[in-house]
Amino acid sequence: MSTKAERTTAYIVETVAPIFNKLGYVGTSMSDLTQATGLTKGALYGNFENKEALALAAFEHNSNLLLAAIDEKLNAQGTSLQKLFVLTNFYRHYDDFIKDIGGCPVLNVGVDAKHNNSLLSAAAKETVKSIEGKIALVIENGVNSNELKIPVTPLQFAKQLFTMIQGAVAMATITGDKKYLLNTIAYLDQLIVKEIKN
Repeated sequence: MSTKAERTTAYIVETVAPIFNKLGYVGTSMSDLTQATGLTKGALYGNFENKEALALAAFEHNSNLLLAAIDEKLNAQGTSLQKLFVLTNFYRHYDDFIKDIGGCPVLNVGVDAKHNNSLLSAAAKETVKSIEGKIALVIENGVNSNELKIPVTPLQFAKQLFTMIQGAVAMATITGDKKYLLNTIAYLDQLIVKEIKN
């Protein structure tokens, strides 16, 4: 059973994670955080060394939610091909997933932190690498079972696939037009069937 301090820390992280994700590290003020949590600045700093530590914990919380969702999709029963379609379908409905966490953590934090917070930027890069690695493993298993054929290494293909998905997420976010994402996912589904299905 968790202690009161652990429950308070978890409450703070869960409450502020969507705020940091939506407003960014620089754009989030301590008053935003105290207002959302109902705690004083002193109480927040009693649980976290500084704003940067809190922002990092908030990103890790959102990143873990995303990685767990991707794991769930890629570890589902079925062939490698079916798992890739489960993944593309997850991204087809990605806006439902990110609605409560303030947007896509990879996109928001990755771009926001690039020039103002090296720790957050590094954490976002690690999340990208982790997702690419998970996709690559599914592709590699598909190649090994002669289900998929690809002209490059599994990791190269996974990186390209994720780049297209993440680019579509970015365009849909910037324009407010979900068609960028839906059309890209439809294209990727066709690409998978026509180009890599053995």
